[in-house]
Amino acid sequence: MDTVFKALGDPTRRLLLDRLFERDGRTLGEFESGLEMSRFGVMKHLRVLEEAGLVLTRRRGREKLHFLNPVPIRLVYERWVSKYAAPWASALSELKRDLEGETMEKVFEIYIKTTPERIWHAITDPELRRRFSFGVGVESEWTVGSSYAAATGPETVSPGMPIAEGENLEVDPPHRLVQSFRALWGDDVVAEGTSRVTWEIERVADSCRLTVTHDQLRDGANGQLYGGWPMILSGLKTLLETGEGLTTPASLMYLARDGETGEVGPDTARQMADLP
Repeated sequence: MDTVFKALGDPTRRLLLDRLFERDGRTLGEFESGLEMSRFGVMKHLRVLEEAGLVLTRRRGREKLHFLNPVPIRLVYERWVSKYAAPWASALSELKRDLEGETMEKVFEIYIKTTPERIWHAITDPELRRRFSFGVGVESEWTVGSSYAAATGPETVSPGMPIAEGENLEVDPPHRLVQSFRALWGDDVVAEGTSRVTWEIERVADSCRLTVTHDQLRDGANGQLYGGWPMILSGLKTLLETGEGLTTPASLMYLARDGETGEVGPDTARQMADLP
């Protein structure tokens, strides 16, 4: 977290993050045109933000686009803010950023000290998935072309409530999973139609980089569709590294009272111990 605090300590770098908060996917030229600073100076600040994991880059043809990654900020929030904040403060994690054009994409990245196999198992096992995804498990055969269905589990306040559905477009364990995504938890998100979610797992020394890209979203899409990803990824990191679940208000929104401790039950603990 030290690199995140260092990156956030400079007002120019906070301004760059504010620009990405307003609209994601900016080029270096767009940053430069709005600042009284040399191109080299802007590049230096962006490099610090990239090293802290706060900014991600993607190539689109000859352009290099910059995206805000809110996951490190969510981790700071979980560690230093959530235990002091009122329940409504968790809504601050829903970042509403729009890309120009007909569709937009959101990119989230996190490093987890574990193996690709453990991450893949946590993503695809219904019981483990519930521990870091608001009590929501996912059932599927996990083959290309197969369907999946996400619903709340038996320990939640609304057992069996449908949350999402879609098709597994690419399945390459334990490295890559691409899925169509259709939200079902409310009329406002159902109206958004189908988007796409890509999970990419890459080993880095004794850890893994997990990148989730949620794209093919309507320009100006409802923030509920992608606003929960920082907390889901933070929950996954916490579960795999500590064996515990998050207990922030939003992470418990579907869980019943006896599940609000965030502790891993004996069955889940046994599953985690058996992971490769």
